[in-house]
Amino acid sequence: MRILGINIPEEKRLEIGLTAIYGIGRPLAKSILGEVGVDYGKKPKDLSAEEENSIRKSVEQHKIEGDLRRKVSADIKRLKDIKSYRGSRHAKGLPSRGQRTKTNSRTRRGNVRKTMGSGKRSVDKK
Repeated sequence: MRILGINIPEEKRLEIGLTAIYGIGRPLAKSILGEVGVDYGKKPKDLSAEEENSIRKSVEQHKIEGDLRRKVSADIKRLKDIKSYRGSRHAKGLPSRGQRTKTNSRTRRGNVRKTMGSGKRSVDKK
């Protein structure tokens, strides 16, 4: 099953498989399947063509994949252009939501900056 050029895994339940699409999480997948009237536990290989088309139409109504990525990047670019604090944090590659950066924040800053320990040199004893 393909939706917007994304292959939905055939062996996973639809509720989980739909999350392969950028912008669809578990809650949205459940609401889409509930709206269409398809069981959450059904697998894509067991769907009829009619059910597949109804899921595809329902998914295409939401902003997902390329449109969503463009919107997110446009929002970040806008923050940078107006020189807001959040925009400056995005530009520097630091956390933008108030987390501490003396320790932690490895996912944003990268694993390059290792801590030194106490800074004291250990002297070899003989």
